[in-house]
Amino acid sequence: MSGNRTYMHQRAGIISVQAVEAPEVVTSAWIDEQLAETYERTGIRAGLLSELAGIDERRWWPEGVTFDQAAALAGRKAIDASGVDPAEIGMMISTSVCKHHLEPSLACAVHHALDLPTSCTNFDLANACLGFVNAMHVAATAIDAGHIRYALIVDGEGSRQTQLTTIERLRRPTATAVDVFAEFASLTLGSGSAAMLMGSLDDHPDAHRVVGGVERAATQHHLLCVGDLEKMTTDTAKLLEAGLELGEACWTDAAEYFDWANGMDRYVVHQVSSVHTRLLCQRLGIDPARVPLTYPTYGNVGPAAIPITLAGVADQLHTGERVLCMGIGSGLNTSLTELLW
Repeated sequence: MSGNRTYMHQRAGIISVQAVEAPEVVTSAWIDEQLAETYERTGIRAGLLSELAGIDERRWWPEGVTFDQAAALAGRKAIDASGVDPAEIGMMISTSVCKHHLEPSLACAVHHALDLPTSCTNFDLANACLGFVNAMHVAATAIDAGHIRYALIVDGEGSRQTQLTTIERLRRPTATAVDVFAEFASLTLGSGSAAMLMGSLDDHPDAHRVVGGVERAATQHHLLCVGDLEKMTTDTAKLLEAGLELGEACWTDAAEYFDWANGMDRYVVHQVSSVHTRLLCQRLGIDPARVPLTYPTYGNVGPAAIPITLAGVADQLHTGERVLCMGIGSGLNTSLTELLW
């Protein structure tokens, strides 16, 4: 069966959403300097990261900071901001793409760092850049069903290792223009962490309601972007077009259940680049003024991008305003989730 998967929530809300900024600033100009010889030899013009992608800088964690430590920093911040007793948290989901090892789950280390109760179910949920939004749906479903009172979602991403190895590889005399463009997306990545504490509206009537949303898959495109900590290769043009087509199809079919073209106060879009954001707004008829931007200074922070962006505008939102979280992740999958602030 083709089309969207549609879901609605009744009792779940966001009590707090917080972000932690990685402290080291890495400019696109610095990356251009590292690749100057390669650019000159291959005939590539410097400045594409800033001029084409719109990314002027990104962040790195200091050497030695692990992905679970970064996620735990945001998790602690979200718990403290919520006022919820950690002993009451019944589920913790880690959505980080970045992992140092295959097992155990990153969630185990974060669970331990936050001293969460033994009764707190914890696990990883990975789905490229959509993991955090998927986890919101899973947590809201568990809260709706009454299985848990509170859920904590965390994410910690780091681009230092990937970008250093990419720069080293592209500085080799054998690197070609094809190699540069195949790994260009790696240079747009950023570092940061975010966390969200969710609970029941019965206990917290002032929480921001998770209304519902839609999901849609186009997994015939699963080879357009493939990566690990050492290397990520992307067919940027095909990925962009396939993502826009998927997003438009999902948006069009969602109109049967949701009126997202009218009355939305913010569209919190996954932060990829200026090109992606501009074309998505054009394709869906979204007012760009309602799309807050974090990619110019943070780059693409993977699944942490949506909660980082949401946390950045949370103080500007008023009760009753509508917010749509929108993401397209490698694979390809897309997910749109409406919040009532």
